[in-house]
Amino acid sequence: MASALEASLARRSSPKVTDSAPDDAALRTLLEGAARVADHASLRPWRVIALRGAARERLGQALATAAGSEGDAAAKLAAKPLRAPLLVAIVAAVTPGHPKVPEWEQEASAAGVAHVLSLLLDEAGWGVMWRSGPHTRHPLVAEMHGLTPNERLLGWLYVGGVPAGGRVERRTDRLATTRLTTLD
Repeated sequence: MASALEASLARRSSPKVTDSAPDDAALRTLLEGAARVADHASLRPWRVIALRGAARERLGQALATAAGSEGDAAAKLAAKPLRAPLLVAIVAAVTPGHPKVPEWEQEASAAGVAHVLSLLLDEAGWGVMWRSGPHTRHPLVAEMHGLTPNERLLGWLYVGGVPAGGRVERRTDRLATTRLTTLD
């Protein structure tokens, strides 16, 4: 078993994946680990939605309609969710007006679930890439996912098998650390 640092350093995005994907039981096991993220007041302000098969086609149609696309542009946009056999929609399920946990913190916790889940999927040998886009929070896309008024889509983890040479190398030359100094 790799350490958290080793898993983080090894993780790579996989923009292209094969047609294999984890089944619901495997996904649930990994999600149990991802759900251990920081969660102020134990709100569990997230949920995930697995999209397979025709659900990906419905998402593609919702994206094309949201964009107002027609013809080739609509077909191209509608095909994007078909790039992977499994899309995991990451949803922030916020509690508005919570006395201790502002909405931004609840969204950050949901984003943490997405990130840890992507690490766990990668470590388990799956190709994964977090995708979003200009229509992620469009009302038609929210409706397609069955979101309630207090839910916000953060994007999708595109998941599938890893083809040979299918991972993207990470750049490390842009790492930045800023030190806050004491003001006298």
